Amino acid sequence: MNTVNDMLFHFTDEQQQFRDSLRRFFKDTSPVTSVRDLMETENACDMEVWRRLSDELGLLGLIIPEQYGGSGFGMMEMGIAMEEMGRALYCGPYFSSAMMAAKAIELMASEEQKTGWLPDIATGKLIAALAVAESSESDLIDSVQTAVSTAGGYHLTGRKKYVVSGCQADLLLVVARQPGTTGLAGLSLFAVSHDAQGLSKRSLSVMDRTRKQAEIELDKTPAVLLGHYGEAGVKLQQVLDLSAIALANEMVGGAEKLLEDILNYTQVRVQFGRTIGSFQAIKHRCADLLLAVELAKSAAYFAAESVGRETENLAVNASIAKAEASETYLLAALETIQLHGGIGFTWENDTHLWFKRAKSSEVLLGDPSWHRKRLIDELVRASGDQV
Repeated sequence: MNTVNDMLFHFTDEQQQFRDSLRRFFKDTSPVTSVRDLMETENACDMEVWRRLSDELGLLGLIIPEQYGGSGFGMMEMGIAMEEMGRALYCGPYFSSAMMAAKAIELMASEEQKTGWLPDIATGKLIAALAVAESSESDLIDSVQTAVSTAGGYHLTGRKKYVVSGCQADLLLVVARQPGTTGLAGLSLFAVSHDAQGLSKRSLSVMDRTRKQAEIELDKTPAVLLGHYGEAGVKLQQVLDLSAIALANEMVGGAEKLLEDILNYTQVRVQFGRTIGSFQAIKHRCADLLLAVELAKSAAYFAAESVGRETENLAVNASIAKAEASETYLLAALETIQLHGGIGFTWENDTHLWFKRAKSSEVLLGDPSWHRKRLIDELVRASGDQV
């Protein structure tokens, strides 16, 4: 993405071509009929499409460095991919494996571990998931209480909740805490095989069945340490912020799709001898939603673009993007349901699928209230540092 006077920016020709190719691909491989079928399955993933994501598009290794078998692109390209997946409501463990887990390994694992895992993630042979949260609280870091035993190697005991694609994962990256520590202090990241002793996984019944989540229980489960013991906190927060930016881009893709649905429907639905889109009140609602979607897109795009040129404002940019995208996506879903009238509330109408993804994504990686509070805290801290 190019910047002009630090205010105007646009996608390069290559990025636009990348977007166009992805949109065509997901239009063909992820129609809503396929989404409805997949969400009823255990894994909600078409493995043939998963293979094609790697073989034809190279998406599974999009942000993985080239020396580990990836494409070596940045968050701008990841944002484009996530946005197009959000439009199509793609079902599969992409966000969990190719974004969250891949970035965690890249930032925290040893060279040997990167060489062992990242190439397989890039080809789709290995599906990985990042397990952090242990409660429904928005602050994922503070919720971590999984204990580590260092006697005879590392062993983990605890329970992880809301692990995205946890049951589908071959490799679990589990965050644990040293006793007596809080916040970012004392955190470590461990790798756990899906068939490790003392590990049990249970699929959760969640609102959004297109994105599976799991509960993971560990009982003295053997694990492999990534990086340095007790020093994963800062890097982990960076991974979560980058993942929030990717998720924000996915959400604006879904919001824009819903806006297009509204505009199309209001031009064909007739009431009192006129299309409902000709009524001033409907025009106002559509215009307000258009403004909200464009503002959310700007926040998500800026956050993704800024990753490549600055790091000091990552937390601020991530929280702005996640909060704006969360509220806009849910607003778009609610408006689409209402403007469709009675049919908008039915199972046969597809809007509820995007509504459920919007509601699920709203709380994933922190809800808007938590992100706005963190944003204020970060701005206060930054202003204090400048005094």
